[in-house]
Amino acid sequence: MRNLHVYTSLWAMQPHDQTGVKLPYDQVVEMVAEAGYHGMALDLGAADIAVVDAVEPLMAKAGLTPLLVAFPKTIPELRDVLKRAKDIGAPFVDVIGQVTPLTVEGMIPVIRQWIEMSEQEGVPIQFESHRNCITNDLYTTLTLLDAIPEMRMCADLSHYVVDREFWFPLSDRDMGLISRILERSDSFQGRVASRQQIQLQLDFPQHQKWVDLFKGWWREGLTSWTTRNASGDCIFLCELGPPEYAMTGPDGKEMSNRWNEALQIKSWVEDIWQDIT
Repeated sequence: MRNLHVYTSLWAMQPHDQTGVKLPYDQVVEMVAEAGYHGMALDLGAADIAVVDAVEPLMAKAGLTPLLVAFPKTIPELRDVLKRAKDIGAPFVDVIGQVTPLTVEGMIPVIRQWIEMSEQEGVPIQFESHRNCITNDLYTTLTLLDAIPEMRMCADLSHYVVDREFWFPLSDRDMGLISRILERSDSFQGRVASRQQIQLQLDFPQHQKWVDLFKGWWREGLTSWTTRNASGDCIFLCELGPPEYAMTGPDGKEMSNRWNEALQIKSWVEDIWQDIT
């Protein structure tokens, strides 16, 4: 049996909307559970293991599954995260690797060592498409995927839309490049970007062409996942970040309610899943 599990992120919940109020962890967990999320990502780029230790028991009590997002600055550094992920029952570790050789030839052994480490610890890893890390560039990542057949991705396509500064509408060639990422992705993240901005407000009329583009990619990615997996859990992470990911006005306040927007993405993705399965 195949299941869609929608997560949100602790980082996205600190704060969760334009009030700027950072709720205590127990209230965050309660909100997330009551909204029907299956789990919550704990981002080690925005927090540390002490935060994981504080939040994970609250999540366990509320029936939420943790997902660890790692930013290893050395190759060995990932091992401790894998061990902690295994202890708390994370489905995989999302790797945003900070070891960044200048050439693909230099990157290949880094990726292979992390994959070998994940196999040794018995915890799957996925490499997130993300700026300022080893998968920073779309072309480089595609070359890595060709060189390392066992490399699996977590698709956050917002980073590549900004990184490549794709013109709208995207060419058939560029759409094909994104499709290659989706075909190798085992999980997906929800955020809408444009060629200039990493995170757009979902209901602004001028952003609708980008919203439609990303909804199409989420459908394509989820459909691809279902054709490759007869059973298992497909994880979709709604990750709408606080400022300065979220755009703000001259008063410093966010221009939209990210909590409501995340729930909107959750609803869209659940509808897509129902339609394709």
